[in-house]
Amino acid sequence: MVPSDSTMTQATSKAVVCTLFERDYHYGVGALVNSLYGRGFRGTIFAGYRGPLPHWASSISQKDGTSEFNFAPGGRIRFIPVSTRSHLTNHKQDFMLHLWGKHCPDVEAMFYFDPDITIKCRWSFFLEWVTAGVALCQDVNGWMADGHPKRWAWRQLLASQGIYLHNKFDVYFNCGFLGLHVSQKSFLQLWRKIMAVIQQSGTDLDSLGVGDHTSPFAGRDQDALNIVCMATEHRVSPLGQDGMDFQWGGHIMSHAIGPRKPWRRRFAWECIWDGHKPSLADKAFWRHTQKPIRLYTPAHRTFRELDVRLASLLARIL
Repeated sequence: MVPSDSTMTQATSKAVVCTLFERDYHYGVGALVNSLYGRGFRGTIFAGYRGPLPHWASSISQKDGTSEFNFAPGGRIRFIPVSTRSHLTNHKQDFMLHLWGKHCPDVEAMFYFDPDITIKCRWSFFLEWVTAGVALCQDVNGWMADGHPKRWAWRQLLASQGIYLHNKFDVYFNCGFLGLHVSQKSFLQLWRKIMAVIQQSGTDLDSLGVGDHTSPFAGRDQDALNIVCMATEHRVSPLGQDGMDFQWGGHIMSHAIGPRKPWRRRFAWECIWDGHKPSLADKAFWRHTQKPIRLYTPAHRTFRELDVRLASLLARIL
């Protein structure tokens, strides 16, 4: 049940949401915003971007060097141009610290979402979550033993920099979502420091990464986030793979990982061609494309909805 307007306004006035995007990821931003608003969020969403602003952001006003889009009563997006050369996924901690330092120094909590996530639960749950610790979710490849050789390599390198990884985890976290209380802001500062160490080790932060999976830093920002969890003095509050719909039974978020983003897919054709059926995250995206922000024409939205339904049917019979 979505809380009343007065309750939502009171609750979300202490928190902001942020994301980073470029190119066609603006479709994901729109669906993320629609899902947040539909689940009770009222307040400001800060969107760092490279390239042009989305076509769906109309009647934009200028404020403090940013572009503000009031998309619905009580809901606004502030678009902030980002000039970093790094891949945007490696810029999250810097962007969040920039927001806390310049644009919203008084907020009590900040939440980062990748622009391929939609939320499924009441917004107030996220505000409750950060009171338990730094909010994180287990990755789709979510198990990494404390004695894993990559963790051993991390400990060796970071110890030479005076950073000791004393916390023990068998879980590997996804960095598409992060929630922090203002008292945990030093978590971001440590993340920034560790990203600098990774870059100094010869890792290229201008690319998304992955590559050689046996490399200690194949995951770039995601490896760095997991290193921070091993080094931080702050309590971590993790959810499992259900937190991002990486397994059935989730009720918090849907995360469309991988290169096949929901707005790019041709579902029926892909199902026939290689058996790739619509995921929970694909379906969640298309449920949040029209209100309060309309990302597509009604005809296009209807066509794509039929495409998803046909692919789901084909997946059962092929």
